[in-house]
Amino acid sequence: MLTQLFRYGFDKDILIQVLLSIPVIIFSLSIHECAHAVAANALGDRTARNMGRMTLNPLKHLDPVGTLLMLICGFGWAKPVPINARNFRYGKLSPKWGMAVSALAGPFSNLLLGFISYQIFYLSCLQYFETNSDFWLIVYMLFLVFATLNTYLAIFNLLPIPPLDGSRILFTFLPARYYFEIMKYERYISIIVMVLLVSGGLSRPLSAVSGGLIKLYDMFASAVYGKGISLARFII
Repeated sequence: MLTQLFRYGFDKDILIQVLLSIPVIIFSLSIHECAHAVAANALGDRTARNMGRMTLNPLKHLDPVGTLLMLICGFGWAKPVPINARNFRYGKLSPKWGMAVSALAGPFSNLLLGFISYQIFYLSCLQYFETNSDFWLIVYMLFLVFATLNTYLAIFNLLPIPPLDGSRILFTFLPARYYFEIMKYERYISIIVMVLLVSGGLSRPLSAVSGGLIKLYDMFASAVYGKGISLARFII
């Protein structure tokens, strides 16, 4: 991300990754928010659908600050999808569990996209080793950015702090009075999170967790496609 350019100076590979990350961020954040809308709609709440949020159109989803932080730090957010838990009608699912399921849909979509992207990265990287082709170089760099950014985005949004998705999941397990007491300070918590992201205080532990997941992607890819050849050590 941009912090790497500032830290290490101009580097062609890092610059290419930054440029590739722009469309990846736009698409990944749109997938994330669309997944929330699709899950809520499936559970009976059409609020997001009626507001045009059940779409991959990035203009409906992107938040300027969250998108910029995603580009700078690798972690960010989009505009929250409006959900009315009172509309959930799927079976005997309670509003609290319905909210948790719809909240989990966003990070899950990014984890799934991260896993699939890593498999494409792995295969295209093997092709590059065989052909030394610039085409496969760009392909593997693109899908490496896809895999890492989506994994980071999923882990970041699972943090149990408002306004992130993890706080909605936490609501399922907390008594309502405690949850709403925490939500009173949502604005201040958001500012603290942004400061920690920019300063790197939050990025390091999140990167460690995300790196562990990427190693799992790599274990699968190396076992299925690469005859035990690991590529994770070159990128983490």
